Parts: sequence; C-alpha cells; structure tokens
Amino acid sequence: MRPADVRQRVTGPTAGLAPGYTQANLIAVPTDWAYDMLLFAQRNPKPCPVLDVTDPGNPVTVLAPDADLRTDVPRYRVWREGVLTDTPIDATPYWRDDLVAFLIGCSFTFEAALVAAGVPLRHGRNVPMYVTDRECRPAGRLHGPMVVSLRMVPAAMVDTAVRVSGLMPAVHGAPVHVGDPAGLGITDLGAPDFGDPPVAADGDVPVFWACGVTPQAVLMASKPPFAITHAPGHMFVTDVPDSEYRMT
Repeated sequence: MRPADVRQRVTGPTAGLAPGYTQANLIAVPTDWAYDMLLFAQRNPKPCPVLDVTDPGNPVTVLAPDADLRTDVPRYRVWREGVLTDTPIDATPYWRDDLVAFLIGCSFTFEAALVAAGVPLRHGRNVPMYVTDRECRPAGRLHGPMVVSLRMVPAAMVDTAVRVSGLMPAVHGAPVHVGDPAGLGITDLGAPDFGDPPVAADGDVPVFWACGVTPQAVLMASKPPFAITHAPGHMFVTDVPDSEYRMT
C-alpha cells in the first residue's frame, strides 16, 4: 500500500504498512500549551523526536501536503484534563483553531531496515508498549514517565538491531534498554499498557525503544485542558521515504 492508500483506507494499526515510508505520532495541543510541548520534546529527544510542527489551527503538514491531520490518522484519542474521553476515526468535530499539531518520529519507520538486516519482527499488527518508571525531564507544566516499545530479538541479532536503529535518531534511534524488563520498572511483559502482548521465540531477548506514545502518558500526568492524539499504534503515514531519516 502507498501512504495515501493507508491514510484513506486503514482504521487499524499501521505496523508493516507502506514499508519504506516514515510513520509519525500525533499530539495536538492548544496554542498556550504549545511552547511547553516543544520544550518538552527538545529536552526529551529519544521519546519525542519532532518531525514537524504546524501553525495554529492548520491540519496540514509538510510531511504529507495532500493529507488532513483531522481525518487521515486511522484512529484518534481526545483528551480533557488528562482523561481520555473519545476515540473517533475522524477528529474534525473536535479540531480547534488554536490547536498546534506535533508530528513525532515513530519506531515503525525503522522496521523495514531491521527486516532488511535480517532481524525478525515477532509482533503482529501492534507492537507492545509499556509505561516505565523513568521520568522524563519536565518542561513548563508538562511532566511524566517515558513509554517504551518492545521487540523480541534473537540474542545473536541484538547488536544488529542496535546498530541499524541507531542510524535513525529522528525515529527514536537505538534502544534505551536491553534485557531485564525490571530495569525499566516493567513487572509483566505479558500485560502491555498499549498494543498487543509480545510474541517470543527461544533465545529471544527483550529490546526496548523509546516510544512516541510518551506524550500520552504525559497528558495523563500533567492534565492539560484539551488535546488530540493518535491511538497507540495507529500512526500517521507520511509521504517521506524512511531513507530521509537514515544516517549514512
């Protein structure tokens, strides 16, 4: 599927769709919270690598000029005072003229490179994601824990996975943790906070990457009056080739 096909047809998770194209997390906040969000991202570049920021009220991004951020994400989340209030497939009724949208890099973007390097991907349509005990650096009124995504990787391929993803820092880059989940405060790998439970083969090692769902954990902790995000795993698929974000 081409990126436009995904944006127009898909209402589920986007892992593995439109391979070779960059996927992005979405968070849109009121203008008076936008500086806090930008500063938070600048201070926490691993979980929040910013790919684009829109003008207030503008639902268009340079990452896909013909797309509409109000309709072209498979599923949205609407937040009020840090509480999830709706999960529509069309955010147009909720969009406001004062919303500033942030497009944040997604680890789905480097999965094609992992596969090309021989690293198997065990997860199905949605990667497991966990809220950790690692607090992000606060910014203004925003604070909260880092979220990570998990991929089970054969022990012999861990170094390859680290090297390949490390060449793409704009989409989270190298893992933040390898091995014992307790090192991140995760007590049960089988019960992710978002996404599907992991699938493992004998000899696999848990490998954790910083995740762009982190802003949603921050919304729950910081309780801004209003925000719109993507649903975890339901990404905005851009028109930008993933090679644009790969270091050589």
